[in-house]
Amino acid sequence: MILGNLCLETMRLEDVTKLIQPILVRGSVACDIEGIAYDSRQVRANYLFVAVKGEQVNGEDYIDDAIRRGAIAVVSETDAWHKRNVAHIHVANARLALAEISSAYYGHPSQRLELFGITGTNGKTTTSFMVKAILEASGRGTGLIGTVRYEIGSRIIPATRTTPESTDVQFMFDQMLRNGAESAVMEVSSHALDQKRVWGVAFDVGIFTNLTHDHLDYHGTMENYFNAKSQLFRNLGQLGKAATAVVNMDDPWGMQITQINGLAARMLTYGEHPSADVRAVNIEIEPDGTTFDAVTPWGTTTVRLNLPGRHNVSNALAAIAATGVRGIGLEVMVRGLAGMEQVPGRMQLFRGKSGVHVYVDYAHTGDALARSLATVREFTRGKITVVFGCGGNRDKAKRPDMGAIASQYADHVVLTNDNPRKENPLEIIAQIEAGFHRGISYEIQPDRELAIAAAITRARPGDTVLVAGKGHENYQEFASAVTPFDDAHMVRKYLL
Repeated sequence: MILGNLCLETMRLEDVTKLIQPILVRGSVACDIEGIAYDSRQVRANYLFVAVKGEQVNGEDYIDDAIRRGAIAVVSETDAWHKRNVAHIHVANARLALAEISSAYYGHPSQRLELFGITGTNGKTTTSFMVKAILEASGRGTGLIGTVRYEIGSRIIPATRTTPESTDVQFMFDQMLRNGAESAVMEVSSHALDQKRVWGVAFDVGIFTNLTHDHLDYHGTMENYFNAKSQLFRNLGQLGKAATAVVNMDDPWGMQITQINGLAARMLTYGEHPSADVRAVNIEIEPDGTTFDAVTPWGTTTVRLNLPGRHNVSNALAAIAATGVRGIGLEVMVRGLAGMEQVPGRMQLFRGKSGVHVYVDYAHTGDALARSLATVREFTRGKITVVFGCGGNRDKAKRPDMGAIASQYADHVVLTNDNPRKENPLEIIAQIEAGFHRGISYEIQPDRELAIAAAITRARPGDTVLVAGKGHENYQEFASAVTPFDDAHMVRKYLL
């Protein structure tokens, strides 16, 4: 498990079999399990090992290793008994079984937390930080699970993925409760929804930010991508809680969610759309923040953010809607948002003494890049330079689209490496370059540090540099190695 497994409880194996309704059970189930693992390396004596199939690794290949380490029972999607001296539980869906067992093992902790789930292509992280800031301003102890980090009591743990596996999610919820949390905020990825990592999680509020071109290497089509995201809202209110769906009315896919028949949750919309339940008017965008008036069912108030951009107005409206429906007052919302820390790698501002502004942003989709560049265009007096690349072994179709967007909004583009992984970095760059409009000023510098240095050192007073794509990440992933790399550190190094 990500956090290291603590043996919190025991659970009768025969109760497990009743819970998951297996296809076949072999061996004795008259025993107690003292832990659950999906990674054989985390197995200890008297553990239950659930062999899940990943995109690159099949847990069934590690059953023998799990048994050697002390597993007394195995759950898998094949009848892998082979006369091993452990119980074997054959199921149709190992991930679903893992989620159901984990929730029960930890005593269904999501039922005892006020829980906010945020899904969408862009804006999940910033919205989660905003919701958390408001909840904490109201005096509620709040945990966090998301792309940047996991927060459990006083512990801050760098995130390994946006939404962890179901066992880790349930373990974290349990630890949050043990550390006095009343509420929790979590980002919910489309992969997590598709892979049942949040199956059995009882959300009080589900937030939809937007849906744009991303992850089609996994989902295949935008419709499949949307269907994965929509599972969060189809499941709201199904586990005994009176839940609310908070949906972006400015996004066409959000509008589709509002039209899904049979949703059990209450619907609350937000956006600049005049018929949205929570909407923004009188928006003013500056280099270091944004001001707007929020019109809500609970009254109208002026909100000040320390983040620039209309997309952050949208994120704030989502946070206002989500916390307002949970009974938090406008004054507390305003105080929480105004005092919120700058989100790492999300339009993170660095000021140069010469009057140059540099932003580090996680924008790694066409829509996110367009929003970030449109934001800096609103207040940049001089020229805009954007430094970016695209990740390898991921959705290739978005690469020329991002090239077209960069050449539309920026005055100069520096193409560089993101996380090339096992692809040829120059081929990735060429695919981005293919989308450029004629006449765009650009250069190619695969070394990301040199690319950032070039963009910053050439900038003049009044110019803006946007370093996009990696945001909070502190590494670069190549075919043969993962090396330390931090965009923010490089900006500080070269910005005078």
